Amino acid sequence: MKANETKLQQIIEGIKQYLVPLFQRPYSWDKSQWESLWVDINELCGASNPRAHFMGSIVTLPTESVPEGVSKYLLIDGQQRLTTVFILLALLRDTLEKQGDGESVELAHEINENLLINKWKKGLDHYKMLPTQTDRDSFIKIMDKAPLGKEDHITKAYKFFERKVKSVDDKARLKTIISNYLSIVSIVLDSDDNPHLVFQSLNGTGTPLTQSDFFRNYFFMRIHTDRHEEVYSELWQPMQVMLGDSLTEFVRHYLMRNGIVIRKNEVFSHLKEVISNGEALEELKRLKRFAEYYHKIIRPDNENVSAIRKKLQRLNRIESTTCYPFLLNCYEDFRMGLLDELAFVEILKTVENFLIRRFVCNVPTDRLKGIFPSLYNQAKLNPSPLSESVKKVLETKGYPTDIEFRHGLTTAKFYGAGDRAKKTKLILETIEESYKHKEQVSFEKMNLSIEHIMPQTLTAEWEEHLGEEGKAEYPVYLHSLGNLTLTAYNSELANDSFYAKKKMLGDSHLEINKYFNDKDCWTIKEIEERTQSLADLILKIWPFFGYESSTENIHDVSGLLPRSLEIVGQKIAVRSWIDVLENTLNVIADLDPERFQQLASDSPKLIGPDKSQFNEFRVLKNGMFIEVQLSAAAIRRYCIHAVESIDLTAENWIIKMKEEPEYTMGYLF
Repeated sequence: MKANETKLQQIIEGIKQYLVPLFQRPYSWDKSQWESLWVDINELCGASNPRAHFMGSIVTLPTESVPEGVSKYLLIDGQQRLTTVFILLALLRDTLEKQGDGESVELAHEINENLLINKWKKGLDHYKMLPTQTDRDSFIKIMDKAPLGKEDHITKAYKFFERKVKSVDDKARLKTIISNYLSIVSIVLDSDDNPHLVFQSLNGTGTPLTQSDFFRNYFFMRIHTDRHEEVYSELWQPMQVMLGDSLTEFVRHYLMRNGIVIRKNEVFSHLKEVISNGEALEELKRLKRFAEYYHKIIRPDNENVSAIRKKLQRLNRIESTTCYPFLLNCYEDFRMGLLDELAFVEILKTVENFLIRRFVCNVPTDRLKGIFPSLYNQAKLNPSPLSESVKKVLETKGYPTDIEFRHGLTTAKFYGAGDRAKKTKLILETIEESYKHKEQVSFEKMNLSIEHIMPQTLTAEWEEHLGEEGKAEYPVYLHSLGNLTLTAYNSELANDSFYAKKKMLGDSHLEINKYFNDKDCWTIKEIEERTQSLADLILKIWPFFGYESSTENIHDVSGLLPRSLEIVGQKIAVRSWIDVLENTLNVIADLDPERFQQLASDSPKLIGPDKSQFNEFRVLKNGMFIEVQLSAAAIRRYCIHAVESIDLTAENWIIKMKEEPEYTMGYLF
């Protein structure tokens, strides 16, 4: 980047042209800016020893696409002030010509040929500046001394200054002031500079350009100006209209499809590298083609194949943006006939299966960022069909086994902050669909929501219904899978008794709610039984697609005695599950006191400052009391919930049993 302060005449004389990116925002200065500039110029004209007046800066980037002899610069910043100066100089030229005397006409020709046009160049190269598409017609009419056209900011500026210039007696001095006393900092970028960052640093008060503006500008400065209109209308504009605000993110995913992970602030530099290594127009055609795929991925209603459309709609509900680079490659194969409809649908099912299992097992989603960009290339190395190769690769990327999946289904918190409820609703709807009811429910028409059978706020009737042990374990099981269902009567059910809820759910058209018909009560025992029942169904809906799995049930830890707890690097000897609970909560309270207080607030029947509220208790190091009249399974579930609340995962909570197998967050290894 080169920056220097210079006079206006020095930057516009010579055979050169300043190109305002063709489809950037139009000229928008109005009377307030024109008046301010004119006041400054008028003061300089009246001063006996005028000093240079700083107008601001212009940022340009030399183009590389046109070798006809006109030095062309993409005007990244400063188009408003530079356009205004050109209008003012053209008006001064016209006014001098109308005066008719030889000296005035000679000065008018000097302005025209040195400052406004490239005299011997033809077509658009004839002009030293080319504004946006919107402004170009009016601007060229002024440069060509033709009658003014439509009323826009360009023509309004000309008419505003027309009155001002006529009132100036010494027009030669006015020309000198404009060309030699208006000072500008000219910043010329190198090809390695990021104009987006430069613009942001210089243009804090204007309307900043978006990354997509720079993508567009960078393409068009490498395409001959004679083709700009055609290329814009056929390629760029349809893509811009189609994707709107999603365009920048699309370009990021498009570039990532080749196997690299690109951060959001790196997109422009990567795109620049791709364009500089290839033919800009061909790359833009390819980008447009992939934009059509992306449009279908983010808005599946635009996909005509119903089976593919339905699978994409499901993926969008589990917010699967990390897999978009991979799906772009699959869409390209589908369009080219390398992948048939059945294979494409199978791949989409596989991706959903992978994401659902990891969600249930609470695998951090940030790890997905490194999986999907390279998935296509890794799968293509395998001689098997793509739909099978994808399964083989994903199986090695932290894909939960049936043991791990069942553990997640029976212990995970399925309702809470973030997008957990949205994904859980999809799981419950999929269970409903799996019953193959002859009259399938239209989820789009029904306003279904998730209902807690055991409510989120316990009434006195519910406390009596659950009993003392149930009240203590209530926080552990509240958001478990077995306590959740779907209903259109969420507000009506609220905190009603189980018997009232059972009656209303009995009238439901949903098969999933027929489960409650023969239940006489709803306690922790019933919740655990339903959780296992739903887990059995879910294991069939999203079956393990790998080659080594087991359905061994590890949810029951009764009879298993722990001997040590390892948590965030600390190894603690324990003799009972109560020891596990106490030490786990002590570590959490020490690591993150604020999250611990939130746990206490969410679980007043388990943690609190008043020992009288508990049946049996222990005292933590911070003075808080905990309920210990809990089953081994309930303690295990709650410890998992507590550890996950401070963003720890399986590797951070390990229990070793006296029988020797290692028990990690409920997983057996």
